[in-house]
Amino acid sequence: MPKRKNTFSSWRGRLVQRAVHAGWAWVQRSGSVTAERPGRLRFGSIGPATRLAFPLGTVFGEPWIHIGSHCIVGEQVTLTAGLMPDLDLGPDPILRIGDGVVLGRGSHVIADTTVTIGSDCYFGPYVYVTSTNHSYDDPHEPIGKQWPRMEPVRIGTGCWIGTGAVILPGAQIGRNVVVAAGAVVRGTVPDHSVVAGAPAKVVRRWTPVEGWQPPLRTPAPVPIPDGVTSDQLVALAELDEETVERLARLEPGS
Repeated sequence: MPKRKNTFSSWRGRLVQRAVHAGWAWVQRSGSVTAERPGRLRFGSIGPATRLAFPLGTVFGEPWIHIGSHCIVGEQVTLTAGLMPDLDLGPDPILRIGDGVVLGRGSHVIADTTVTIGSDCYFGPYVYVTSTNHSYDDPHEPIGKQWPRMEPVRIGTGCWIGTGAVILPGAQIGRNVVVAAGAVVRGTVPDHSVVAGAPAKVVRRWTPVEGWQPPLRTPAPVPIPDGVTSDQLVALAELDEETVERLARLEPGS
């Protein structure tokens, strides 16, 4: 008899677990924000196929937030324009996010003055971007009560911003830049570079003449030949590296 009771309890527990998971999945789908289903949010613009995952982080000043198409905004991402809600920030957008941008879970983009994120940028989780910093000019006044300094931030197209990176006011990041995890970026970062550290410094850079300097230590990814099916990909995964490289060099139809 006790065995039957334990079996019933186990079955009931699995049923409850499945119901909770299914219910939460429904809440996530229903609570996500899109152009067609913006909920309470009224962004200045939001492009097609863009989705803000539920649960949302803090979002305010949305009339001055413009988000492009095919963007993915992860759970608990904060997007703000202005120092506080319900301010009139004028006719121009404050926070501009391009097409195809991915903002990882728990990231913050704080645009008290202009912040621009170019298209096809990918952010890892918990990235912090801000155009505002506390000032501490007066040694006798609490820092939190002193008027902050604001400087525009620009992140160029095609960048990868690693987990936990911090982008400070005034940062001007070029095109196709890698910001290492945990880096703290300020100032100007040139195109096609890799920065790391706190404060971040250029540790690798590409130029048309010299290529990557210092040279990359890892081999280039092997491209997938045209017309390869999912079953063939599984088979390729079991082949040795030399065979995969030889197949990748084959012309379609050869």
